[in-house]
Amino acid sequence: MIRHRRTASAAAALALGAVATAVLGFAAPASAHVTVNPQEATQGGYSRFAFRVPNESDTASTTKLEVVLPENAPVGSVSTMPVPGWTVAVERRKVDPPVEVHGSQLSEVVSKLTWTATGSAAVKPGQFQEFPVSMGPLPQVETMVFKTLQTYSDGNVQRWIEEPLPGGEEPENPAPVLTLTAAAPSTAPTGTAAPQAAGDDDDDDDAGSDDVATGLAVAGLVAGVGGLLLGGLAFSRTRRAPTSRE
Repeated sequence: MIRHRRTASAAAALALGAVATAVLGFAAPASAHVTVNPQEATQGGYSRFAFRVPNESDTASTTKLEVVLPENAPVGSVSTMPVPGWTVAVERRKVDPPVEVHGSQLSEVVSKLTWTATGSAAVKPGQFQEFPVSMGPLPQVETMVFKTLQTYSDGNVQRWIEEPLPGGEEPENPAPVLTLTAAAPSTAPTGTAAPQAAGDDDDDDDAGSDDVATGLAVAGLVAGVGGLLLGGLAFSRTRRAPTSRE
């Protein structure tokens, strides 16, 4: 009787699971997509980033990557690191107002980077590849969205171009996003006492050292004079002492 009850309970659980699956469905795991790493940096600074490209196809290889820099956040200096087996093409665009870099006004900035595989360097199924980039000074914006196209050897193109929605779920084809934070202030807050200069402590230490040296010299002089007096007294007594008669 107990065995029949257990069998009925197990059957009921399976049936309930089947109904839940049919009604709600299973949440499909998020697919890997192109990302920029690290995903955070500081406004106004220079940083090294890497666009990480996973291959999601089971049969085709990734042969090309196109990264578009955001128009609303121009960067004055953009340089790439060589990737073995890949070539890179750099496209530029005019900007107004110019972008200042180390006191120079630049009227052109990089707008797009395109990496293309040569020979057998394509990203094969089950692999990923990183494409390093150095950028700066980073603009005074909260985020930079890099719309990206990933081309496969079978002609398919994966478009990672969807921007994130505030407070919403991650889009199906998200673009790589870099979050920028304000640089920490370099000056002390108003009203705070200025820290004591390092030289002040050194002066105090030197003064203390001089006082100790002077004290030791005086003590040594007193000891020397005392020694001379004692020596002279002993010599006097020796001369006064009577000589023994035979």
